[in-house]
Amino acid sequence: MICLGIESTAHTLGIGIVSDEKILSNALHSYRPKKEGIIPRKAADHHADCFAQVLLDALNEGGVGLEDVDLFAFSQGPGIGQCLRCSCAAARYLSSKYKKPIIGVNHPKAHIEVGKLLTKMKDPLVLYVSGGNTQIITEGKGKFRVLGETLDIGVGNLFDSFAREMALPFQHGSVIEKMAKDGKYIQLPYTVKGMNLAFTGLFTAAAKRLKSEKVEDICFSLMETSFAMLTEATERALCLTRKKELLACGGVAQNRRLQEMLGMMAKEHGCRFGVAPDQFNADNGAMIAYTGLLEHKQGKRMGLGECVPIQKQRIDGL
Repeated sequence: MICLGIESTAHTLGIGIVSDEKILSNALHSYRPKKEGIIPRKAADHHADCFAQVLLDALNEGGVGLEDVDLFAFSQGPGIGQCLRCSCAAARYLSSKYKKPIIGVNHPKAHIEVGKLLTKMKDPLVLYVSGGNTQIITEGKGKFRVLGETLDIGVGNLFDSFAREMALPFQHGSVIEKMAKDGKYIQLPYTVKGMNLAFTGLFTAAAKRLKSEKVEDICFSLMETSFAMLTEATERALCLTRKKELLACGGVAQNRRLQEMLGMMAKEHGCRFGVAPDQFNADNGAMIAYTGLLEHKQGKRMGLGECVPIQKQRIDGL
């Protein structure tokens, strides 16, 4: 069975094609504003403008035609409303035109499922870290439970906002990671409340230090402090659940320093740590396609009337 998945929760339009557990293609194009964060209308316009080309790239890479697709899946939420409507509208159109079933997929769940597939994990504790989300998640009896999460902004948002504060041409966490390589540690606020975290105080303090400290030192300290917070909260959840697998997923999971810290902590607890290849931790269509296919095999069905964006959809509400 072949599923085509469309991802458009935020800055990336991704289209992927999956056949059972084999990823056939994973094409994408990202909206990159130069002087501001994501402007919802501009991002949605970007997705609409490049949709035909990204779709063609995905089909060519996968070696299939639209008539070969058995199922269409789309990112239903959570995300930016205008952006979510792009994948929703496209999937509805394709489903209607080719008379094939359609499924809306929860974005965080898709990150988890593709991560489990590619790391061959069965029942991991999950640290999900992205621009808009930071959550510690466990699964039991077919349901997801959020054990801890950010009380304000996601850790990816922390890095992107700080990059904009520095007026960088490309405001992204990967820039912070590169600049941090030459930095030294300076003390910044550290806020962990049980298994919950808060990052706005850390951002405010780091932004104020731009007037008095080297940028490289602040970037290094911002990373070290936030990742130490994530590792502490995750370790607490690991001790609670006694899981033997730990999966990191989401855009920030691409950060090598975070992977190193989580790996060291997991090893101390006799726990296997895993993370999917970078392209499958960034927002992508393949994870939507795979999760849609998985849910269809488990019996999930949706009518066109149910296929609407849900901006604040929670994984523990599924």
